[in-house]
Amino acid sequence: MRIKQPGDEIQEGMHGCEEKTTSETKSWSTGFLVNMESTVAEIDCVSIGVSSNDIDLSVLHPDSSSLPIMASLSEADDEESELHTWKKLGFEPTLPICLKFEDVTYKVPVKGEKTPDANKYILHGITGLVHPGEVLALMGPSGGGKTTLLNLLSGRIKLDSGTITYNNQPYSKSLKWRIGFVLQDDVAFPHLTVKETLTYAALLRLPNTLTMQQKKERATYVISELGLERCQNTVIGGTFFRGISGGERKRVCIANEILLNPSLLLLDEPTSGLDSTTALQIVKMLRNIARSGKTVVTTIHQPSSRLFSKFDKLILLGKGSSLYFGKASDAMLYFSSMGCSPLIAMNPAEFLIDLANGNIKDKSVPSDLEDKFFPRNNSLDMKHGELSQVDVHEYLVEAYAVKEAKLGKTKLIKPLLIDAEPRMKARSSTMEWGATWWDQFSILFRRGLKERRHEYFSCIRITQVFSTAIVMGLLWWRSDASSPKGLQDQAGLLFFISVFWAFFPMFTAIFTFPQERVMLAKERSVGMYRLSAYLLARMTSDLPLDLILPLVFLVIVYLMAGLKSTFTAFSLTMLTVFLSVVAAQGLGLTIGAAFMDVKKASTLASVIIMTSMLSGGFFIQKVPVFMSWVHHVSPLSKD
Repeated sequence: MRIKQPGDEIQEGMHGCEEKTTSETKSWSTGFLVNMESTVAEIDCVSIGVSSNDIDLSVLHPDSSSLPIMASLSEADDEESELHTWKKLGFEPTLPICLKFEDVTYKVPVKGEKTPDANKYILHGITGLVHPGEVLALMGPSGGGKTTLLNLLSGRIKLDSGTITYNNQPYSKSLKWRIGFVLQDDVAFPHLTVKETLTYAALLRLPNTLTMQQKKERATYVISELGLERCQNTVIGGTFFRGISGGERKRVCIANEILLNPSLLLLDEPTSGLDSTTALQIVKMLRNIARSGKTVVTTIHQPSSRLFSKFDKLILLGKGSSLYFGKASDAMLYFSSMGCSPLIAMNPAEFLIDLANGNIKDKSVPSDLEDKFFPRNNSLDMKHGELSQVDVHEYLVEAYAVKEAKLGKTKLIKPLLIDAEPRMKARSSTMEWGATWWDQFSILFRRGLKERRHEYFSCIRITQVFSTAIVMGLLWWRSDASSPKGLQDQAGLLFFISVFWAFFPMFTAIFTFPQERVMLAKERSVGMYRLSAYLLARMTSDLPLDLILPLVFLVIVYLMAGLKSTFTAFSLTMLTVFLSVVAAQGLGLTIGAAFMDVKKASTLASVIIMTSMLSGGFFIQKVPVFMSWVHHVSPLSKD
């Protein structure tokens, strides 16, 4: 039994203050705005007006009696400031969404099975509820079904059975604009800065009712409020070069969704790969976002004890089944009530994850579990003298099912009444773009130039082009076209130039769509731009970049090789090379988009280039009739 420590009364008082704040937020969510000013005022009044009747001063040490009060006041002041900040982030009223899901089941077909009905169940009848102003944590071991449940709640994958409602309404396309989804993997363009990333996202995603200047101001404001000012001019970074830190990358991904002021924010393991302090900062930020009137659902793997205390509700998943749903603060009491509690000092999250894995070591065994399984020796792991993980998992699933039956599922997930149906239907279900087609094209064109200029003008590529040009110039140094032999040498030079600028752009373009596929899928899933605008902007933004290196290459070779020194001859040669580059780039983009696999695309490109070279007319003059068509489609044809 835990002995009440000095200062517990104060913490209970503050806990009551937080509960009162949450309930006030919920009541205001029945309207369309969360009156955070009154909430802040309530916190201030309660925390400052702590009376001696509420606190037993006799249990406090005389020398340290003011410390708990000062800590409580400081924490309340910090929360007041943060809440006021997040209130200002709501540029327009936030639609409160009460998310309710009941008996959610999801299965996938098993590959390789002969029977068509062979399925693997990922989720088994998951039930839960989260209100505006709350943070719901989906916790469990790897492979427990957390990400699948999050994808179902976001509407990204279809539901097999069960119900998911948003303010008692099923998912519709109009809700797509109300839901923000932060992926587990940080997907961003590595060469863009933080400010550029968020500014382009704001210009493309925010509604066209806002001007360009207003969109840029919102991006700047979000950068300021998420604490990204220090790194706003630093590139995101990638695998091979350093950029911003891991915690800053997470905040950039969250900022991408906060720009739209979503009513429901879903996050897939936002603290993965972060140290405990940075993870705590992220979760505190999520809590403040929730208390500004939004609904937050996040998956979490194994949080620290401080981080665990920041969650309002918890769903504990194990092997796709629900082991607990309720207040996060009541999880330990629930398992203790059934006779399962830690025998040593243990992080609550670690204790819960162990149970989800079926690990009962260093924990008391419930009497019902002992009575049920110990007489059956075949259910025991006799080698270690412990219950098997399967037995523990089955018991916990059954115990939670009994709890649901006793409480009644309708009481367990009884939602608040939120009269928001008219506003949910206010926005048309048809596709509404944040920018016109021309604006999308121009924004993507500028973004493409800034992102790919680093790739096009990398040291390796410049060295490759310059060294090749110098070697060719030395080999064909001052060649003379007056003799037949010299003319033949210059024809070989022109052939090599055309081959080089067919190989080079094609294999560069092949990597475009496979590398940008994840980013394209992410941005298209939230309706960021039209596919036609992206494709045209992608191709046209490459043209200026594709023209610079061939121009420098040809100037070097032209001067060193002593080719015909007239402006007309040089211009026609440059035009020929440029058209060869454009044709090769288009073919490379087509092959890359068709296969989406770099190895397969590279193999096919090699075959096409070799076929074009052989059929160009430089190696063979008389081609069989049935192969003559290859000569006409070859970009390297001398005709």
